[in-house]
Amino acid sequence: MEESEAVCPGTKIVNVNTVEKCIFRHQRLKYTYLQGKKTMGTKKNIRNIAIIAHVDHGKTTLVDSIFQKTGTFRDNQQVNVRVLDSNPQERERGITIFSKNAAAIYKECKINIVDTPGHADFGGEVERILKMVDGVLLLVDAFEGPMPQTKFVLRKALELHLKPIVVINKIDRPQCDPVKVHDQVLDLFIALGAEEEQLDFPYIFTSAKNGIAKYSMTDEDQDMSLLLDTIIREIPPPDTDDESPFQMLVTSLDYSDYIGKIAIGRIRRGTVSPGNQLVVVGPEGIAGRGTVSKVFLFDKLQRVEVKEAESGDIVALAGISDATVGMTLASIDAPEVLESFEISKPTLSMLFSVNDSPFAGQEGKEVTSRKIRERLMKEVMTNVALKVEETDSADTFRVSGRGELHLSVLIETMRREGYELAISRPEVIMYNDDDGTLMEPIEHVTIDIPDEYTGVIIEKMGRRKAEMTHMGTLRGGMVRLEFEIPTRGLIGYNLEFTTDTKGEGILSHIFHNYQPFKGKLPSRETGALVSAETGICVAYALSSLEDRGTFFVSPNARVYEGMIVGESTRGLDITLNVCKTKKLTNMRASGTDESLRLTPAKILSLEQSLEFINDDELLEVTPQNLRLRKKILDSNLRAKAAKKEKVG
Repeated sequence: MEESEAVCPGTKIVNVNTVEKCIFRHQRLKYTYLQGKKTMGTKKNIRNIAIIAHVDHGKTTLVDSIFQKTGTFRDNQQVNVRVLDSNPQERERGITIFSKNAAAIYKECKINIVDTPGHADFGGEVERILKMVDGVLLLVDAFEGPMPQTKFVLRKALELHLKPIVVINKIDRPQCDPVKVHDQVLDLFIALGAEEEQLDFPYIFTSAKNGIAKYSMTDEDQDMSLLLDTIIREIPPPDTDDESPFQMLVTSLDYSDYIGKIAIGRIRRGTVSPGNQLVVVGPEGIAGRGTVSKVFLFDKLQRVEVKEAESGDIVALAGISDATVGMTLASIDAPEVLESFEISKPTLSMLFSVNDSPFAGQEGKEVTSRKIRERLMKEVMTNVALKVEETDSADTFRVSGRGELHLSVLIETMRREGYELAISRPEVIMYNDDDGTLMEPIEHVTIDIPDEYTGVIIEKMGRRKAEMTHMGTLRGGMVRLEFEIPTRGLIGYNLEFTTDTKGEGILSHIFHNYQPFKGKLPSRETGALVSAETGICVAYALSSLEDRGTFFVSPNARVYEGMIVGESTRGLDITLNVCKTKKLTNMRASGTDESLRLTPAKILSLEQSLEFINDDELLEVTPQNLRLRKKILDSNLRAKAAKKEKVG
């Protein structure tokens, strides 16, 4: 055949001697050459992007809008809001907890989208995800502007030289100032030392909720095709090399009861098919090996099993049981390691132990230490920011994570699966540096509050050893305060903060660095109301004790000796009998037997319960109830232990 020109949409014009065929595969156009010719250096019709932002700036809602525009759903299909937040806890809390992979097809281009968590406790997920994409959509709220997590994720993206597209979202919010926020984002780029090319970032104004996008605030409203066109135009296609031996960095893990561990990552070079033999390579050499049992690509919201995947694809591989986040999967013929990433160290730990309360085993299915250990070890397989250690006691495990929310999500998941646990108060993880100085983690805190609460918040933060670094005004009579505070100072503060600001304040924090130990911090200012006996709560007893404090239990609730039933108004614990009944007599008097009016009980959530407990207290977690209790249930033994500790 004579030399001819073959044109494939979206690619350069190439001269080849023979072209066997042009095939449409995985919604992309690609050439297959004969006579061992190498494939193209980039795939023009694939884009790999991550959506990064501070919590609640609209990442998942933006993905919804993209799916609507690309025809992922039928016109008559019933679709949940924030469709990627599929986990029940994500839907209840309104935040993304686990990163999700999805894909959309637009103008014959496949856009692989990774939705990342916005909360600082799950920042480790974002660090890893950025390793498998070529560009990022940086979302910023048009009212709040850049927040601590915005700065954190942008710094990581710039370090990896990823192409950013700035999306200023929620332009429909009252009193928002999108143009000012754009200037703040530019200032943030400069402050983070962005290169000249990165400073010339494309930007777009959107309202993901309403499906609106435009290049300028003076333009007319358009749809999300504007954003999709920008992604295809600005984000570079992945570099590919299908002829070299297979190589892929594992960036996240999943687990299936049917096919076992699933390694997710982007193929850097080569191809992979079921039955391929791969090795797991780390910095110290080969750490394991296995055979690929299944290969999945991401299509819309699902994983689709395929016979082969190629370089540039984001894939999920089953069958490699030794795969670990940060390790490289490589061909046996060329076991070469890829540059990995450092997984952030935990800053907070709790003790998970077997529930030994008088009500143990009555509500849960999994109550033994063996079952708890199995579940924690299974969690560590996929949740790499988590660390589980054995302790001196066979019934207790030390679980460390990135923050209270990180650990409370695990506790709530185990609770829903039927486990019973006893949880200790969160402890900050400290260490001694080279010269013996005790170092503790410091958080950068950003607080947005109405102006009238500024005084009380500054006073409370000062007591907790916080140092103010910035104070500024926002629109609508709001003030923004920024502090650096020991992580210890934030434990138990959220509940107090909500009360002080009457629910109008917003507090967000992110790990800053380690600094020398700041000294002792004040503990909980109030004591606990502790039940004196086991039985059923009686309204008559509660009504006569209401002046002692706020109760956490309602009439007819089951209680036991040593269980915390309320918060004292004083700074010390009070033991009282909430099971005391009214003595019956033959005497009757008008008005004395009228119905009692009780103040409704204050029901604490899991996070509020963890914040409330002191060092001598535990949180009993069962599928049906959360109960606070003393570590030592007997009041006499408790008094002796307190006396001994005071003398010691």
